Amino acid sequence: MRRHAVWRPLAAIGLAGLAACSNTTPSQPTITPQATATAPPAPIKIGIALGGGAAKGFAHVGVIKMLEANGLAPAVVAGTSAGSVVGALYASGMNAFELQDKAVALDESKVRDLQLSSGGLVQGQKLEDYVNEQVRRKSLEQLAKPFVAVATRLEDGERTLFARGNTGQAVRASSSVPGVFQPVSIGKYHFVDGGVVSPVPVDAARQLGADMVIAVDISDRARGKTPEHMLGALNQSIAIMGQKLGQAELARADVVIRPQVLDMGPVDFNQRTQAIAEGEKAALAAMAQIRERIAQLQAERAQATRLAQQKASEAARQACLDQRSRLDKLASVAGLGDSCAPR
Repeated sequence: MRRHAVWRPLAAIGLAGLAACSNTTPSQPTITPQATATAPPAPIKIGIALGGGAAKGFAHVGVIKMLEANGLAPAVVAGTSAGSVVGALYASGMNAFELQDKAVALDESKVRDLQLSSGGLVQGQKLEDYVNEQVRRKSLEQLAKPFVAVATRLEDGERTLFARGNTGQAVRASSSVPGVFQPVSIGKYHFVDGGVVSPVPVDAARQLGADMVIAVDISDRARGKTPEHMLGALNQSIAIMGQKLGQAELARADVVIRPQVLDMGPVDFNQRTQAIAEGEKAALAAMAQIRERIAQLQAERAQATRLAQQKASEAARQACLDQRSRLDKLASVAGLGDSCAPR
């Protein structure tokens, strides 16, 4: 027992001497893990999906206005039909108050050109020209915020996202309600209203890189009443189709805002101020839910960042252990320090 007690410190001294002597001979480089500070998570990128609804689309202005007032301006924008009109103007760099000024001053005759045709009553060229004028002739890829207009390819029903090229023409295609607007010819295809396949473009906003999607639904709904005339029956049938079609996509949104605009007519520009106010009220009512979802996403991102940093630190330590020299390993066993410990 005494013999072992004497030799242990001597062995340690010998190893220390060997380690010291090894300083005179170059040894194999080792990787030393460094302690890294936890970086703050990146901000949540908010996307907004603006749905179709003709003149009810003025409600989109109120929603954007309230989001900006609360420091939650969307970073990316996707729009269908009326939503593509508001979305294009907003993505061009206008703020919510500028949008409101444009909405209040809008003369209906500037966007509606009636022309009797088998394809529709409205040609749509005026709408295209108006949008291009408002965005200062910028193409879609030149807009201040990433933006897509959703349309439907008439030949095969394919959902089409316009992200490059003529902004006004893309909005016109997205807004070409079948039977009302004439289909828009682009290349070898024809396009009609995006609401046929994507009434509220949640998936398009997600494809633009949004971490969180706020959907604004202003679409008509069947309200349990029997239509009194043929046009009413047609409108209600379209509303039912759109309602069923949009349910699955709306379920993929983080937050859905529904301004109370059901009683407004699709071509009633006289109620634009009320539509804007309804958009503001609906967005304000959803603000707590929006903030809660943002906090949840931030917590998830922070946790993912911590786990990634922990894995990186463990991998660096393992690489260091694998590359240690024989003397380093002997010194570690003898309790003379761990060269792979984080600094």
